[in-house]
Amino acid sequence: MVTAVRHLGPNWYASVMGTAIVATAGAGLPGHLPGLRTACTAVWALSLALLLTLLTARTLHWTHHRDRARADLRDPATAPFYGCLAMALLAVGGGALVVGQDWIGLRAAVALDAVLFGAGTLVGLVAAVAVPYLMAVRHRVHPSEATPVWLLPVVAPMVSAALGPLLVPHLPAGQAQETLLLACFAMFGLSLLATLLMLPLVFARLVTGGPLPLALTPTLFLVLGPLGQSTTAVGKFADFAPGVVPPASAHAFSLLAVLYGVPVMGFALLWFALATAHVVRARRRGMGFAMTWWAFTFPVGTCVTGAESLARHTGLAVYDGLAFVLYGVLVVAWGTAAVHTARGLVSGELLAGPRPAPVAPRPVTARTTSAAGR
Repeated sequence: MVTAVRHLGPNWYASVMGTAIVATAGAGLPGHLPGLRTACTAVWALSLALLLTLLTARTLHWTHHRDRARADLRDPATAPFYGCLAMALLAVGGGALVVGQDWIGLRAAVALDAVLFGAGTLVGLVAAVAVPYLMAVRHRVHPSEATPVWLLPVVAPMVSAALGPLLVPHLPAGQAQETLLLACFAMFGLSLLATLLMLPLVFARLVTGGPLPLALTPTLFLVLGPLGQSTTAVGKFADFAPGVVPPASAHAFSLLAVLYGVPVMGFALLWFALATAHVVRARRRGMGFAMTWWAFTFPVGTCVTGAESLARHTGLAVYDGLAFVLYGVLVVAWGTAAVHTARGLVSGELLAGPRPAPVAPRPVTARTTSAAGR
């Protein structure tokens, strides 16, 4: 077990995020589909089990393979994935209140979410500062190396912003509730502005530098994360603001849910089409499975919850339909990634170290191989 986790990087938390969002997004679909909520609760329980397993494995990784763990922090391709730890904690915690309470009870769900929300928010805020700091002072990166992976640490606070309001009704009325709601709004702004700084680098790299390497092409879907999650967040602010903030502020949050959410969801659909075209191209050129395929899950799931939010706040059936279509895409993507991951674990390929470089007839400069795509 100790040897097996040597190359287990922080990118593995994406599987927890992708599993948890299947549960929470499915529970928010309009109408009542028989058996759907039970299935979503079972998927949430699976995400909790995956989280506990990965936390244990990553603890062993840091305890017994500290050299590898430190190398991951020094690797600009791997360090941003520490944002996935925060989002995994937050996603499972939020799912406890959305569907997990059906099995573990409301009191246990609130306690679990409070712990995971607190831990996930703290890790997310640290990652949002520490990873860009490392990129500036320790990593040596070039604009031509920009990928959507750079967004991961700065998106984590947006997940806190979207899931934190779920805890508002369980706090004492007054200062405590308003403080949490406005703290979530502050994290919304923090993450949004940081994303607006990073996203132009990613788009410029894509347009001027050509398509991403095949294994990294699925990461284009990561751009959907801040778009869908921010739309979900403003919807949650509007849902929980009445009675917590003054009526004028609550009305402003309701307006924001529509005036912000509609155009951002429009851009998300444009990016979805662009990313899909790149993935189809990469697949035709031989793109095989890598852990980056989990990028097809959580970001798409945030667009599902964003569409569900817009359906509630606009009353338009088109957003109900959009939520169902995107959820179908999410389920297919999750099933595909899960099956390939299970096969890779059984074969041992996904936990194997980087393959040695082929022997060349003359010496060449060694190049660091990142574990992010495995």
